[in-house]
Amino acid sequence: MSPYATPDFESKICPPEQLLERLNDLPRPLVFTNGCFDILHRGHVTYLAQARALGAAMVVALNTDASVRRQGKGDDRPINPLENRAAVMAALAACDLVTWFDADTPLDLILAVRPDVLVKGGDWAPDKIVGSADVLARGGSVHSIPFLFDTSTTATLKKIRAQDEASR
Repeated sequence: MSPYATPDFESKICPPEQLLERLNDLPRPLVFTNGCFDILHRGHVTYLAQARALGAAMVVALNTDASVRRQGKGDDRPINPLENRAAVMAALAACDLVTWFDADTPLDLILAVRPDVLVKGGDWAPDKIVGSADVLARGGSVHSIPFLFDTSTTATLKKIRAQDEASR
């Protein structure tokens, strides 16, 4: 048996079937965001901190590996499997609970969670954010946070692959 304790952040990882009971422990207003978050970069952590600042707690829902593959980001995506992406996300102070969804959109989770604040990155117009009509109808708010840094996992992978090709 290891003398090292399991890190506290692991307790923030929440299977979808336990999410509703765990939500009762979170203060409101509750922020909800989602995405692949495959290889975290400065743009991601900045966005997550800005989203979290819009409420008292935040739930982050990750696409499952199959859901990421259906998005057409590349045959080898995600680079990191769900359990690793969830652990890295849970380690961030901005995240209060991390869960996942296998559908193409998180609509069912959004309807179940009933967040007060729904957030996506600046590449999403607020009226195109999945679940926005439902959140607004309940008196919540929807935000599309502009990108502060020109970073992306796709661009990072492209750079790595180009360097790999050049070294051959």
